[in-house]
Amino acid sequence: MLDEYLAFVGARARVNTWLAIASDLKIFFEVVGKEPAAVRTADVFAFLTAQRAPRHGGNVARLEDGEAGLAARTIARRLSSVRGFYSYLLVRDDTGVSRNPVPSSLAARRPGARRGKGGVPLIRTPRTLPRVLSPAAVDALRNALRTYRDRAMVDAMVLGGLRRCEVLGLRLEDVNAGQRRVFVTEGKGGRQRIVPVSARFFATLAEYLAAERPPESATRQLFVVLKGARRGQPLLAAGLDQILDGARRRAGLERATCHQLRHTCFTRLREAGMQLEAIQAQAGHASIESTRIYLHLANDWLETEYLRAAEAIEAQVAGSEAAAR
Repeated sequence: MLDEYLAFVGARARVNTWLAIASDLKIFFEVVGKEPAAVRTADVFAFLTAQRAPRHGGNVARLEDGEAGLAARTIARRLSSVRGFYSYLLVRDDTGVSRNPVPSSLAARRPGARRGKGGVPLIRTPRTLPRVLSPAAVDALRNALRTYRDRAMVDAMVLGGLRRCEVLGLRLEDVNAGQRRVFVTEGKGGRQRIVPVSARFFATLAEYLAAERPPESATRQLFVVLKGARRGQPLLAAGLDQILDGARRRAGLERATCHQLRHTCFTRLREAGMQLEAIQAQAGHASIESTRIYLHLANDWLETEYLRAAEAIEAQVAGSEAAAR
């Protein structure tokens, strides 16, 4: 049943999603130790308790939530994977499974109490703001990169907001230097989009194509390995992470990830006055709710809104005092 479900998922999801779901299900059934039809909700809660148990002897706690077990987001994702598997079994109606043992939420705390949509969630995930890099940190990181290829990839993320997989998925024909646009074919959820990118990216990219990209490379992938046994073959995610990690250390930065560069891009665009709907299109977000985080990351937005409201309140108070006199 697991193999058939994973084949079903593989036909409609990206490889990384498929791998995550396969890993989540493997971990769940190793912990529970039962056949799918024998699993009860009590087993799910026992699994939840096991996932929350302290790791590393209980001596390590995350700064984000103070917990020593697995991160809440990881546990929530694993429960979602198991819930999806049982939804599949219920639809099939030939597996001996009559109910989904993974509740989507808990009921309200007392009878008749109002509750939000879906009730109380099993896992409360912390709503933390992502860290963004300062302009000086971005310059230091870029200066620490050793090739035009590496600078072009970082520019695609910090100037165009592309995800790591989107950068590595670019093909030669996806780049339109004349219009300063790139065609993103490997977007999240299979969504394609055309996005503008700063001229600096295209200038750096031209240097890479002219001086560094191996002419014998047979792949149409834009970014390839420059030396070694895999010279001319597509660059992998692990390779990009290694490049960025090395540049981060040379620049003396504590943290600099691909997703952090993407967050930095949209934060700066919002601070420069770009409309939220435009940022949503640039980012490839399916929902505007995913884009609203950049309102909170852009410092000037909150300050401007507060000062505008405070001035209005002060004007009302001054008017009331004048009328009283």
